[in-house]
Amino acid sequence: MKIWLDADGIPHDVRECVFKASMRTQIPVILVADRWVKIPSHPLFQMIVVNQGFNSADDYIADNATPADLVVTDDIPLAHRCVSKNVSTLSRRGQEFDEGNIGERLATRDLMEGLRGAGMVTGGPSSYGSLHKKKFAETFDRVLTRLIAKAKKAEA
Repeated sequence: MKIWLDADGIPHDVRECVFKASMRTQIPVILVADRWVKIPSHPLFQMIVVNQGFNSADDYIADNATPADLVVTDDIPLAHRCVSKNVSTLSRRGQEFDEGNIGERLATRDLMEGLRGAGMVTGGPSSYGSLHKKKFAETFDRVLTRLIAKAKKAEA
């Protein structure tokens, strides 16, 4: 089991939450981005820098994450790819993506991208705040606990 972070633009608070959980559970964390992101030096933490290019980090995560893993990303197409592979996936704001909601999220994302492209919508998501941090921590803990229990059950 691994925790994958789509490290392009991931808030410091999310990284810290994931690093603490990793130390507690001894689950490795792999950060993937097209540029170096500073991480604490620890054998459980790995930074993978992919070639710069459209979706390079997303492709790496989607190609390497397995159903035993957990992916943290705000990239809806990447989340869709992961959910399609039965990989547990959640956003930095604490929303768990699953078969029941990823199609709607992808359609909304595509609609908003089209509206922004047409100049009809100019804003993006609200800034990351303390409520998002709290919701992420709660959802992350719940999903991680579920995955650990599933892994232990598979071992038995």
